[in-house]
Amino acid sequence: MPDGIVIIPTYNEKENIGRIVKNVFSLQRNFHILVVDDNSPDGTAEIVKDLQKKFENRLFLLERREKSGLGTAYIAGFKWVLKREYKYIFQMDADFSHNPNDLIRLYNACKREGADVAIGSRYKTGVNVVNWPMSRVLLSWMASKYVRLITAMPVEDTTAGFVCYKRKVLERIHLDKIKFVGYAFQIEMKFKAYLAKFNIVEVPVIFTDRTRGASKMSGSIIWEAVFGVVKMKFYSVFNKMTI
Repeated sequence: MPDGIVIIPTYNEKENIGRIVKNVFSLQRNFHILVVDDNSPDGTAEIVKDLQKKFENRLFLLERREKSGLGTAYIAGFKWVLKREYKYIFQMDADFSHNPNDLIRLYNACKREGADVAIGSRYKTGVNVVNWPMSRVLLSWMASKYVRLITAMPVEDTTAGFVCYKRKVLERIHLDKIKFVGYAFQIEMKFKAYLAKFNIVEVPVIFTDRTRGASKMSGSIIWEAVFGVVKMKFYSVFNKMTI
């Protein structure tokens, strides 16, 4: 059994899920995959079930009743994983915005180089984003700068969704106390790891916008992050935040 598992949340990803699964399984390092599907009406879960016949005991599916936020999907996945013996837990998107080849680099950062949290960072060495309009690049870059300013985290890409956690990090963070379900979930997880004094390392990656399927980003998700960060920092200052 491998010591690493990749959690991939899905909602209407039929155009991508088969390709991403096969790509991860083609890597030189052996990983398992857990797909967390939020009752996709396009049949994503059915595609995964068909793939399970080929990748028996390597590909797993956790089906949820409804679409209830990226954060809750990951938390459900984390809880599933922590009942098993995996030591390195990854989160990544299904749409190839995160290059599966970089999983090995994140793994090595935690396994060999002492990181407790390894972030696939778009902004560690400049702005490494492909196929985004300039307005979205600026929004994302400024959001990360804003979060860094408010929280004082020494992290360039605070909103990154491509991450490897050592098991002990997820065991330390009280998953039931995570408050944010959208964009801000990524920030809250990093902030709690930072408050718990885990070693957070950024690994430069190139982020490529999806070419198939539709983005799940919305205005409400962005506003959750903008206002949520201030509240999160406030609670941490007055020791009201549970790690």
